[in-house]
Amino acid sequence: MPTTTTHPPRYSATPRRRSAALLAAGASLLLPLATAAPALAAPVPSPAASSAAPGASPSVEGRTDGKAKPPPKQPPARMSTVGGDLLGRPGTQVQLGPGAPALPRDLSGASWLVADAESGEILAAHNAHWQLPPASTLKMLFADTVLPKFPKSRKYQVRAADFEGMGEGSSQVGMKEGQTYSVHDMWMGVFLRSGNDAVHVLSSMNGGVAKTVRDMQAHADDLQARDTHVITPDGYDADDQVSSAYDLTLFARSGLQKADFREYCSTARAQFPDDEHPGRTKEIVNTNRLLTGQDGVPLYKGMAGVKNGSTTNAGNTFTGVAQHDGKKLLVTVMNPDIKERNRVYEETRMLLDWGFEAAGHVKPVGVLVPPKSGSFDTDKSGRSGASSPSGAQAAVTGGGSDGIWTAVGLTGGALAVLAVAGYVVNRRHPLPHRARKGPSHAGPPKE
Repeated sequence: MPTTTTHPPRYSATPRRRSAALLAAGASLLLPLATAAPALAAPVPSPAASSAAPGASPSVEGRTDGKAKPPPKQPPARMSTVGGDLLGRPGTQVQLGPGAPALPRDLSGASWLVADAESGEILAAHNAHWQLPPASTLKMLFADTVLPKFPKSRKYQVRAADFEGMGEGSSQVGMKEGQTYSVHDMWMGVFLRSGNDAVHVLSSMNGGVAKTVRDMQAHADDLQARDTHVITPDGYDADDQVSSAYDLTLFARSGLQKADFREYCSTARAQFPDDEHPGRTKEIVNTNRLLTGQDGVPLYKGMAGVKNGSTTNAGNTFTGVAQHDGKKLLVTVMNPDIKERNRVYEETRMLLDWGFEAAGHVKPVGVLVPPKSGSFDTDKSGRSGASSPSGAQAAVTGGGSDGIWTAVGLTGGALAVLAVAGYVVNRRHPLPHRARKGPSHAGPPKE
């Protein structure tokens, strides 16, 4: 197999000289202002940023006491064939056609997948159905399951019992017993800071962790995510808790049908109640470095979510969605063997670059299957909850099949975001598409 793509990558926004071009291209996509949204200004160093190097040491998300079994070293000889027979084979599956670029040489993920987010066609995959620890990418399933149950305006006063069972060393957004939070705040904490404290509070509101795990498993079963076994709602390492690149991509695709899910996973920065100073807020920054351009990782032009994760057993995991020239791709990467800092993002970038070049030049090796129920769980607008959006973004609902477009605000007369475009998963539900000015050089936020 050739060692590198035959076409130079064109989709990562790194050189400063491209800023003007990106601005000009993006300006034509900006929608009329609906609500001021200062929270989406270009990222700045986060006070909560950690200097730990992902991949170099166990993450604060994960179990560090060695109690959970480590994952197997090799994939099984045969795996699930949901989505296509080729997906059940170990190793890399790709069918290159005329003009197709070769896959990047330096891919080290234990499992990965590149799919067209609209059609569900899988362009290439590597051990797609290998059951591995998912880390906080499992929060996509948690959100897709629980998010529709509570309106975002609902308020909840936190009790000490809400935090029971939260794993030692868990990532937290900073929720405190006795303080009151909105559901909107909590979901920002889940998506931006991978807050296990927010997950446990929302689980408590849903009837407890055990019920939430049952709900998540039932939803996974409906999505035909047969590789997934849920033990914890937050992805914390636990014996027998597994998912796969295929299933994580199913969760992302299902979640992206929901307007609130799209809002949260695509928000770069937001204000969150300050646990140390009641009545005040603090800034939280999304730990998805391809979205924010932090920790030395250049932002990826067109990146709009979805979720990253890191635990002792899972290593680093990531599912991302991006758009370029009307093409929308989903990429999942699990546990790169190369333990370089931010390697999971670099391999995601390589696969996105390849996917945008290869689209139309490869024969699909499989497909993302629809739910057994036959449809995604959304209302007509794709919005969960009853109240209108606030904070970082505001959604404007169009009629008929136009779906929802996300409007982005201006701050102090300055352009907060360079470009916004619609992301359509099933040609009805769009997602924000952004390119920002140069990346911040802040240290990595905790995941």
